Amino acid sequence: MIQYDFSKEMPEDQAKIDADSMSESFSPLVDDVIVLTGPTASGKSAVAMALAKRIDAEIISLDSIAVYRGMDIGTAKPPPEDRKRISHHLLDVVDPTEDFSVACYLQEAHRTVREIRGRGRGVIFVGGTPMFLKGVLRGFDPGPPADWEFREAVESDIRQHGIEALRRRLEQVDPLAAHRIDPNDTRRMIRALEVARSTGVPISHRQTQFDQAKDASDCNVFALAWPRPNLHARINKRVDRMFQFGLVDEVRGLLRDHGSLSRTASQAVGYREVLQWLDEAFPRDELVERVAAHTRQLARRQETWFRSFQEIRSVNVREPMDADAIAESIATMLTPSQRTSATPN
Repeated sequence: MIQYDFSKEMPEDQAKIDADSMSESFSPLVDDVIVLTGPTASGKSAVAMALAKRIDAEIISLDSIAVYRGMDIGTAKPPPEDRKRISHHLLDVVDPTEDFSVACYLQEAHRTVREIRGRGRGVIFVGGTPMFLKGVLRGFDPGPPADWEFREAVESDIRQHGIEALRRRLEQVDPLAAHRIDPNDTRRMIRALEVARSTGVPISHRQTQFDQAKDASDCNVFALAWPRPNLHARINKRVDRMFQFGLVDEVRGLLRDHGSLSRTASQAVGYREVLQWLDEAFPRDELVERVAAHTRQLARRQETWFRSFQEIRSVNVREPMDADAIAESIATMLTPSQRTSATPN
């Protein structure tokens, strides 16, 4: 059983830093924006482009890896010509050596929404990172700063005792969080333990005020939904294209320019596997298959998350995909406040 000291007192100066960091929470943005989400490879970018053109809007990325400069191929960032036609935001924000938390993202997102609204234009969030999405929909309590020493200790214990021991420890400290968090989501379980240890308050209690959901009919939040076989086929094609376009060389270039990547960047699907391949030199075909399999797993996790958000309305998609037709369909479903501008330009 993993054991940690949850009674240790922090130094006074550290306690003050943590208290200050916990004082700023983020309100929901859902009332004033459109959100287009969906699993990876579902065609969000193409639909967002068509919808933005239709309603005179700008696009804010909702992707935790696309914030990194130089990580272009593995994140399928919109090409330069699309970014010239429609303004995109929160892409290429930081170097891949830096961590970029949910709180950092929401701070930039709130600022960007104000700027776009100040120009009299609409806002479309586009992406599939669940925690970023939750922050946009329901607001967010950032909690205390990361304790990397504690995290490393927990990760070491997981390697020794297994993830089930971590889960049992979380059940003792915060049963509600243990119930809510996916049993394979190591990162969120570690964070829940970290918050309880740093603050003395379970993370599930701190986040209660941010669990209030609006009805889907009152929101402009849409998720592209594909039949599983079609989505898997799209994922496989995307992964093949990533390697054709030079994903391995992109990772080599990142290592050459930066030496190493941040924890978040190095764990991104596609990049993580290439980094392992460069270290271990297993067959390239196996590398491609690992990336495809892990991407399919990511898509399933995203779909599970999306089902937990009652704000979301599903938009069923079939092949051949027609982004313009889907955008037109979404425009007809917008709430009155957004629909006033949803006329073709």
